[in-house]
Amino acid sequence: MSEPTTGGEDQAGEIASRLNWLRAGVMGANDGIVSTAGMVFGVAGASVSENTLIVAGVAAVTAGALSMAVGEYVSVSSQRDSQRAELAREKAQLAHDPGYGLKQLAALIQAQGITPKLAHQVAVQLTAKDALAAHARLELGIDPHELSNPWHAGLASMVAFIVGGLIPLLVILLAPRDIAVPAAAVAVTVALAISGAISAHLGQAPKLQSMARMVAGGIIAMAITYGMGFLVGTPL
Repeated sequence: MSEPTTGGEDQAGEIASRLNWLRAGVMGANDGIVSTAGMVFGVAGASVSENTLIVAGVAAVTAGALSMAVGEYVSVSSQRDSQRAELAREKAQLAHDPGYGLKQLAALIQAQGITPKLAHQVAVQLTAKDALAAHARLELGIDPHELSNPWHAGLASMVAFIVGGLIPLLVILLAPRDIAVPAAAVAVTVALAISGAISAHLGQAPKLQSMARMVAGGIIAMAITYGMGFLVGTPL
Protein backbone atom coordinates (compact mmCIF):
# COMPACT_ATOMS: atom_id res chain seq x y z
CA MET A 1 0.00 0.00 0.00
CA SER A 2 1.43 3.37 -0.99
CA GLU A 3 1.85 6.06 1.62
CA PRO A 4 -0.96 8.62 1.55
CA THR A 5 0.04 12.04 0.34
CA THR A 6 -0.93 15.38 1.81
CA GLY A 7 -1.35 17.16 -1.50
CA GLY A 8 -5.13 17.22 -1.16
CA GLU A 9 -4.94 18.50 2.41
CA ASP A 10 -2.45 21.20 1.44
CA GLN A 11 -4.64 22.29 -1.48
CA ALA A 12 -7.74 22.34 0.72
CA GLY A 13 -5.89 24.37 3.35
CA GLU A 14 -4.70 26.83 0.72
CA ILE A 15 -8.22 27.25 -0.68
CA ALA A 16 -9.64 27.77 2.81
CA SER A 17 -6.95 30.36 3.53
CA ARG A 18 -7.74 32.24 0.33
CA LEU A 19 -11.45 32.20 1.11
CA ASN A 20 -10.77 33.60 4.58
CA TRP A 21 -8.69 36.42 3.12
CA LEU A 22 -11.38 37.11 0.53
CA ARG A 23 -14.06 37.26 3.21
CA ALA A 24 -11.88 39.63 5.24
CA GLY A 25 -11.37 41.77 2.15
CA VAL A 26 -15.10 41.95 1.47
CA MET A 27 -15.83 42.97 5.04
CA GLY A 28 -13.01 45.52 4.96
CA ALA A 29 -14.42 47.05 1.80
CA ASN A 30 -17.88 47.08 3.37
CA ASP A 31 -16.52 48.92 6.41
CA GLY A 32 -14.85 51.42 4.10
CA ILE A 33 -18.08 52.03 2.20
CA VAL A 34 -20.23 52.54 5.29
CA SER A 35 -17.70 54.49 7.38
CA THR A 36 -16.71 56.89 4.61
CA ALA A 37 -20.29 57.32 3.45
CA GLY A 38 -21.33 58.14 6.99
CA MET A 39 -18.58 60.75 7.31
CA VAL A 40 -19.16 62.51 3.98
CA PHE A 41 -22.94 62.39 4.37
CA GLY A 42 -22.67 63.92 7.81
CA VAL A 43 -20.44 66.71 6.54
CA ALA A 44 -22.58 67.20 3.45
CA GLY A 45 -25.64 67.52 5.67
CA ALA A 46 -23.98 70.47 7.39
CA SER A 47 -23.81 72.31 4.01
CA VAL A 48 -20.08 72.94 4.23
CA SER A 49 -17.78 74.11 1.46
CA GLU A 50 -16.36 71.83 -1.23
CA ASN A 51 -12.86 71.97 0.31
CA THR A 52 -14.17 71.00 3.73
CA LEU A 53 -16.01 68.07 2.21
CA ILE A 54 -12.86 66.90 0.44
CA VAL A 55 -10.76 67.19 3.59
CA ALA A 56 -13.35 65.32 5.65
CA GLY A 57 -13.64 62.53 3.06
CA VAL A 58 -9.90 62.06 2.64
CA ALA A 59 -9.42 62.13 6.40
CA ALA A 60 -12.15 59.51 6.84
CA VAL A 61 -10.57 57.15 4.30
CA THR A 62 -7.04 57.67 5.66
CA ALA A 63 -7.95 57.30 9.32
CA GLY A 64 -10.23 54.34 8.69
CA ALA A 65 -7.69 52.50 6.54
CA LEU A 66 -4.91 52.97 9.09
CA SER A 67 -7.22 51.95 11.92
CA MET A 68 -8.22 48.79 10.05
CA ALA A 69 -4.60 47.96 9.27
CA VAL A 70 -3.40 48.40 12.84
CA GLY A 71 -6.40 46.61 14.34
CA GLU A 72 -6.09 43.64 11.99
CA TYR A 73 -2.32 43.44 12.53
CA VAL A 74 -2.69 43.39 16.31
CA SER A 75 -5.55 40.87 16.19
CA VAL A 76 -3.81 38.45 13.83
CA SER A 77 -0.51 38.84 15.69
CA SER A 78 -2.22 37.77 18.91
CA GLN A 79 -3.82 34.83 17.10
CA ARG A 80 -0.46 33.80 15.62
CA ASP A 81 1.25 34.03 19.02
CA SER A 82 -1.46 31.84 20.52
CA GLN A 83 -1.09 29.28 17.73
CA ARG A 84 2.68 29.18 18.16
CA ALA A 85 2.28 28.68 21.91
CA GLU A 86 -0.13 25.79 21.36
CA LEU A 87 2.24 24.19 18.85
CA ALA A 88 5.14 24.55 21.28
CA ARG A 89 3.18 22.86 24.07
CA GLU A 90 2.10 20.07 21.73
CA LYS A 91 5.68 19.54 20.56
CA ALA A 92 6.90 19.27 24.15
CA GLN A 93 4.17 16.77 25.01
CA LEU A 94 5.03 14.60 22.00
CA ALA A 95 8.72 14.65 22.92
CA HIS A 96 7.91 13.71 26.51
CA ASP A 97 5.55 10.82 25.75
CA PRO A 98 5.44 9.83 22.06
CA GLY A 99 3.54 6.62 22.88
CA TYR A 100 0.64 8.51 24.39
CA GLY A 101 0.73 10.88 21.45
CA LEU A 102 0.31 7.96 19.06
CA LYS A 103 -2.65 6.60 21.01
CA GLN A 104 -4.23 10.04 21.15
CA LEU A 105 -3.81 10.52 17.41
CA ALA A 106 -5.31 7.10 16.70
CA ALA A 107 -8.30 7.99 18.89
CA LEU A 108 -8.80 11.25 17.02
CA ILE A 109 -8.75 9.43 13.69
CA GLN A 110 -11.08 6.73 14.97
CA ALA A 111 -13.53 9.43 16.08
CA GLN A 112 -13.94 10.31 12.40
CA GLY A 113 -15.60 6.95 11.80
CA ILE A 114 -12.47 4.92 11.02
CA THR A 115 -12.09 1.39 12.39
CA PRO A 116 -9.61 1.04 15.29
CA LYS A 117 -7.15 -1.06 13.30
CA LEU A 118 -7.08 1.26 10.32
CA ALA A 119 -6.99 4.33 12.59
CA HIS A 120 -3.88 2.93 14.29
CA GLN A 121 -2.22 2.28 10.94
CA VAL A 122 -2.95 5.80 9.73
CA ALA A 123 -1.74 7.26 13.02
CA VAL A 124 1.56 5.37 12.69
CA GLN A 125 2.09 6.66 9.16
CA LEU A 126 1.21 10.24 10.06
CA THR A 127 3.46 10.13 13.12
CA ALA A 128 6.37 8.81 11.09
CA LYS A 129 5.98 11.60 8.56
CA ASP A 130 5.23 14.60 10.83
CA ALA A 131 3.73 13.93 14.24
CA LEU A 132 3.41 17.59 15.19
CA ALA A 133 1.60 18.52 11.97
CA ALA A 134 -0.81 15.60 12.39
CA HIS A 135 -1.67 16.53 15.97
CA ALA A 136 -1.90 20.21 15.09
CA ARG A 137 -4.46 19.59 12.35
CA LEU A 138 -6.56 16.92 14.09
CA GLU A 139 -6.29 18.01 17.72
CA LEU A 140 -5.76 21.76 17.59
CA GLY A 141 -7.33 22.62 14.24
CA ILE A 142 -4.16 24.41 13.18
CA ASP A 143 -2.13 23.99 10.02
CA PRO A 144 1.46 24.64 11.19
CA HIS A 145 2.48 25.52 7.63
CA GLU A 146 -0.33 28.05 7.13
CA LEU A 147 -0.19 30.27 10.21
CA SER A 148 -1.88 33.64 9.87
CA ASN A 149 0.39 36.44 8.65
CA PRO A 150 -0.35 39.72 10.47
CA TRP A 151 1.39 41.84 7.82
CA HIS A 152 -0.70 40.34 5.05
CA ALA A 153 -3.85 40.76 7.13
CA GLY A 154 -3.12 44.40 7.93
CA LEU A 155 -2.27 45.29 4.33
CA ALA A 156 -5.30 43.47 2.92
CA SER A 157 -7.66 45.22 5.34
CA MET A 158 -6.14 48.63 4.59
CA VAL A 159 -6.38 48.22 0.82
CA ALA A 160 -9.92 46.84 1.02
CA PHE A 161 -11.03 49.74 3.22
CA ILE A 162 -9.53 52.29 0.81
CA VAL A 163 -11.23 50.69 -2.20
CA GLY A 164 -14.57 50.67 -0.42
CA GLY A 165 -14.15 54.19 0.94
CA LEU A 166 -13.33 55.67 -2.45
CA ILE A 167 -16.77 54.74 -3.80
CA PRO A 168 -18.85 57.27 -1.83
CA LEU A 169 -16.01 59.81 -1.70
CA LEU A 170 -15.44 59.98 -5.47
CA VAL A 171 -19.15 60.03 -6.30
CA ILE A 172 -19.98 62.81 -3.89
CA LEU A 173 -17.00 64.87 -5.12
CA LEU A 174 -17.40 64.31 -8.85
CA ALA A 175 -21.18 64.57 -9.12
CA PRO A 176 -22.86 68.00 -9.40
CA ARG A 177 -23.41 69.41 -5.93
CA ASP A 178 -27.20 69.49 -6.20
CA ILE A 179 -27.36 65.72 -6.86
CA ALA A 180 -24.15 64.64 -5.10
CA VAL A 181 -25.84 63.22 -2.02
CA PRO A 182 -28.53 61.21 -3.89
CA ALA A 183 -25.92 59.97 -6.39
CA ALA A 184 -23.62 58.85 -3.59
CA ALA A 185 -26.53 57.16 -1.82
CA VAL A 186 -27.32 55.17 -4.97
CA ALA A 187 -23.66 54.23 -5.46
CA VAL A 188 -23.31 53.13 -1.84
CA THR A 189 -26.53 51.09 -2.01
CA VAL A 190 -25.35 49.27 -5.14
CA ALA A 191 -21.89 48.68 -3.66
CA LEU A 192 -23.36 47.30 -0.43
CA ALA A 193 -25.70 45.03 -2.37
CA ILE A 194 -22.75 43.64 -4.33
CA SER A 195 -20.73 43.25 -1.13
CA GLY A 196 -23.60 41.38 0.51
CA ALA A 197 -23.98 39.08 -2.49
CA ILE A 198 -20.27 38.25 -2.54
CA SER A 199 -20.20 37.66 1.21
CA ALA A 200 -23.20 35.34 0.99
CA HIS A 201 -21.70 33.47 -1.96
CA LEU A 202 -18.47 32.84 -0.06
CA GLY A 203 -20.38 31.65 2.99
CA GLN A 204 -22.92 29.69 0.92
CA ALA A 205 -25.72 31.63 2.59
CA PRO A 206 -28.93 33.12 1.11
CA LYS A 207 -27.91 36.11 -0.98
CA LEU A 208 -31.09 38.17 -0.70
CA GLN A 209 -30.99 38.20 3.10
CA SER A 210 -27.33 39.19 3.17
CA MET A 211 -27.87 41.92 0.57
CA ALA A 212 -30.89 43.24 2.46
CA ARG A 213 -28.93 43.43 5.74
CA MET A 214 -26.01 45.22 4.10
CA VAL A 215 -28.20 47.73 2.28
CA ALA A 216 -30.48 48.39 5.26
CA GLY A 217 -27.53 48.97 7.57
CA GLY A 218 -25.90 51.34 5.09
CA ILE A 219 -29.08 53.34 4.52
CA ILE A 220 -29.67 53.72 8.25
CA ALA A 221 -26.08 54.86 8.81
CA MET A 222 -26.26 57.39 5.97
CA ALA A 223 -29.62 58.74 7.10
CA ILE A 224 -28.54 59.18 10.71
CA THR A 225 -25.21 60.83 9.92
CA TYR A 226 -26.77 63.15 7.32
CA GLY A 227 -29.46 64.13 9.80
CA MET A 228 -26.91 64.75 12.55
CA GLY A 229 -24.81 66.85 10.20
CA PHE A 230 -27.85 68.84 9.16
CA LEU A 231 -28.87 69.50 12.77
CA VAL A 232 -25.38 70.41 13.93
CA GLY A 233 -24.73 72.58 10.89
CA THR A 234 -28.00 74.51 11.22
CA PRO A 235 -27.44 77.93 12.84
CA LEU A 236 -29.34 78.35 16.09
